Amino acid sequence: MNDQAYILADMTWPEVADALKTTEMAIIPVGAHEQHGPHMAESCDAVLAEAMAHRLAARLHPRVVVAPTINMGVSPHHMNFPGTITLRPETLIAVLRDMVTSLKKHGLTRFLFLNGHGGNQSTLGIASASLSQELDVECYYAKTTAAAKNAIAEHVSSKPFGHSCEREVSEAYYLAPHIVRESKITSGEIRRGKGRWESLRPGNPIQGFYSYEEMTANGCIGDATRASLEIGQQIVEEALDGLVKGVEDILAIKPDSR
Repeated sequence: MNDQAYILADMTWPEVADALKTTEMAIIPVGAHEQHGPHMAESCDAVLAEAMAHRLAARLHPRVVVAPTINMGVSPHHMNFPGTITLRPETLIAVLRDMVTSLKKHGLTRFLFLNGHGGNQSTLGIASASLSQELDVECYYAKTTAAAKNAIAEHVSSKPFGHSCEREVSEAYYLAPHIVRESKITSGEIRRGKGRWESLRPGNPIQGFYSYEEMTANGCIGDATRASLEIGQQIVEEALDGLVKGVEDILAIKPDSR
């Protein structure tokens, strides 16, 4: 057991029982298993979500516990790249329902779905709303580095970015360098002016489904050659500051005042 954070997967049941005396929230890391171009392992989103959850738990110790990571997500847009495994949205919600139901039996009623994969966000929004009402608990969700707006604005200029790019590779350098194939780092081979993807990206009036190969030939976007450990540290630490404040604000609200 990590003395600086409660990590459920590393604990015995007596250790969990003792931790539950102070634990007010369970963090459930949610990732994906999907292609990340030639220079990142397909476990990337799950690995980074788990690493962020562990660091967040250390910052919030002893008030939170980290549940086992859900290491697959909603990734149909990556399926034409070998190795990708996708869940249906209803499958991910069903797994979360069972995890929350199990942990509620042990006395936990507040949950944070800490998400490492953008393709999960809409599903987690539905899960948060529906499970909160269905199970009489509080479910919240957050993207791992969404709060790092300043560091991202300073160091990331590629358009588009967000997948195996300078931001994500920098995060991996800081949190999990073993998933980066440094000798193969390259920029995204963007297919501009081809297909529907440019008119369906976030920020457009209408959004919808498109396959990733419509946008990029090598599975990457952005320019990972600009990534560095220093950028990753700035992004991760700013994101953690935001997540800590967000969780502390939630925990300051008494359950009976909802």
